[in-house]
Amino acid sequence: MQKILGYMRKAIQEYGLINDGDRILVGISGGKDSLVLLQGLILLRRFIGINYEIVGVTLDMGFKENASDFSPVEVLCNSQGVEYHVIPTQIGEIVFDIRKEPSPCSLCARMRRGALHDAANNLGCNKVALGHNYDDAVETFIMNLFTEGRIGCFAPSTYLTHKKVTVIRPLVLAPEKEIRRAARRNQLPVVKSVCPADGHTNRQKTKDFIADMEHKEHGFKDRLFGAMKRANVDGWGGISYSPPAQKE
Repeated sequence: MQKILGYMRKAIQEYGLINDGDRILVGISGGKDSLVLLQGLILLRRFIGINYEIVGVTLDMGFKENASDFSPVEVLCNSQGVEYHVIPTQIGEIVFDIRKEPSPCSLCARMRRGALHDAANNLGCNKVALGHNYDDAVETFIMNLFTEGRIGCFAPSTYLTHKKVTVIRPLVLAPEKEIRRAARRNQLPVVKSVCPADGHTNRQKTKDFIADMEHKEHGFKDRLFGAMKRANVDGWGGISYSPPAQKE
């Protein structure tokens, strides 16, 4: 986990993600990213010099068939002294059975975000930590550019005035391959996704596109991320960002 902790510490400092007294809801889907995020936040608070609390929350999506078993995640949280809640929802039923969405990811993501924000309010948390990583940021930038024709991405930190919570993403500087390696080496209890759309999304197509471009033009992904930082797209320049001097 040493590399992951280094990436997380840098992100926390560069984007001002965590402060003393924060009570942080960690959204735990059961996937590798959310579990590495949880483990990283548990380990970091031992030496980072910031006093914060962690509350783990899993949304049960309500799939009638092949329901996920989150008991291994509960065991992990209990062993680390982390408060943990599984919150039942009907998101899966609404998206796939009632609405029968042809492109379900957007609606599902909005509903999951809303449920997590409500959970944060109910559990007295002022921040919600999500497991988006470095690759996710680049993929989202490309998806917004090619699909919606706009320059934008999710932000490392976003304050939601209507919910009075701040969404943070401490893994945004960590490459997906390092997260995968950390989950495997630390034997984290990854819960297999039962989502019917898993592996058949626009994001997966974007992953494939980036992998192909990276093969043809090594450093393609890093150059895109560098452009996001230099242009300070959605706050990616960091809290100390200053615009480059204009040439006369």
